[in-house]
Amino acid sequence: MTEITFGKARISEALQISILLKTVNIQAYATDGIRLEMATYIDKRFSRKYVEKAIKDNPSRLIVAYINKNPIGVAEIIHDTTCPIRGIKIPELSKLYVLERFYGQGIGYKLLNEVERRLTETGFKQLYLEVFTENPKAISFYERQLYQKIGKVDFPMQDNTYKNWVMTKTLNQ
Repeated sequence: MTEITFGKARISEALQISILLKTVNIQAYATDGIRLEMATYIDKRFSRKYVEKAIKDNPSRLIVAYINKNPIGVAEIIHDTTCPIRGIKIPELSKLYVLERFYGQGIGYKLLNEVERRLTETGFKQLYLEVFTENPKAISFYERQLYQKIGKVDFPMQDNTYKNWVMTKTLNQ
């Protein structure tokens, strides 16, 4: 297998990252096809402009996994946020997406380790994430990485609300 490398997202990659985010979101959540609310959400939340703004606002926000200099996975870290269950300020792993073609190769695991390593290096001791309660594959993945469920929150999307688990982990120091 070709070597996997990691780096901060670059503005020049915004279109590629946008397509990657849209693709993985559809693969994971379009279980009943692409509903209008999903299309609207994906179009806005993963637009090229959104990715460009995220990179400009905080170059450390997006960590990209590459093979042959091409993005195959991306993690989004929101540094200045509050855990909705515990009410404390800790970073959120907002997205951990890997193209389905690369599943089972340890890329998600390596990308998550890269996120945790970078957060630890910058002095963070914990992080949290939200994961859809109907996504057992993702929940199992995070539990294997020692994330613990601490409660549920609502994820609103247009007129509907979906339940997400909030999971947290104390980082190794």
